[in-house]
Amino acid sequence: MAAAASSSSTASPKTTTERRGIPGAQFVEDVEIYLSQNGLDVNSALAFLQERLQQYKLVEMKLLAQQRDLQAKIPDIEKCLDVVATLQAKKGTGEALIADFEVSEGIFSQARIEDNDSVCLWLGANVMLEYSCEEATSLLKKNLENAKASLEVLIADLQFLRDQVTITQVTIARVYNWDVHQRRIRQTSTSSTAKDS
Repeated sequence: MAAAASSSSTASPKTTTERRGIPGAQFVEDVEIYLSQNGLDVNSALAFLQERLQQYKLVEMKLLAQQRDLQAKIPDIEKCLDVVATLQAKKGTGEALIADFEVSEGIFSQARIEDNDSVCLWLGANVMLEYSCEEATSLLKKNLENAKASLEVLIADLQFLRDQVTITQVTIARVYNWDVHQRRIRQTSTSSTAKDS
C-alpha cells in the first residue's frame, strides 16, 4: 500500500498539461528518479531538454508574429468601423464627404463621396465585396470581436509558453548541477581510495 502511494505521488508531478498543441514541461524535483524513470543518462536528458527548449523558442517566435499581425489588424478594423460610421452619419444630409485616400505608398488623392448606401471591403486574397453600410458595420464588429478574442487567447498561450520555457531552463540547470555534484562525489571517493592504498 505504501509503495503504491509513493509511486502515485511520484507520478503526479510527472503529469504535464498541454495547451493548444504546446506540450507542458515537467518540473523535476529529484533528478536521479527522473533519469531512472525515463531510462536516460545525463547527456541524453540534457540533449532532450535542449531540443524541447528550442521547440518552445520556435513556437514563441511564431506566436509573437501572430500577435504582431493581430495588433496591427485591430486598429485597421477600428479605422474601417469609424469610416463606415462617418459615411452613415453623412448619409441623408445632402452634404458630400471630402476624403484623402492613399493611392500608393506616399501618394494620396482627394475624393468626393456623395450619399452612398454601400461600401466595399477588402476581404483578403485580392477579394473585395460590396456591402450595405449596416452589413459592413456588423461584419466589421464581428471581425473586431474575433480579433480581440484571438489576441487574448494568443496572450494566454504566450504566457503558458513562457512558463514552460522557464520550467525547462530550471530543469536543465538542475540536471546539469546534479551531474556536476555526482562527478565531484565520484572524484572525491576515487581520490580518497587512492590515498588509502
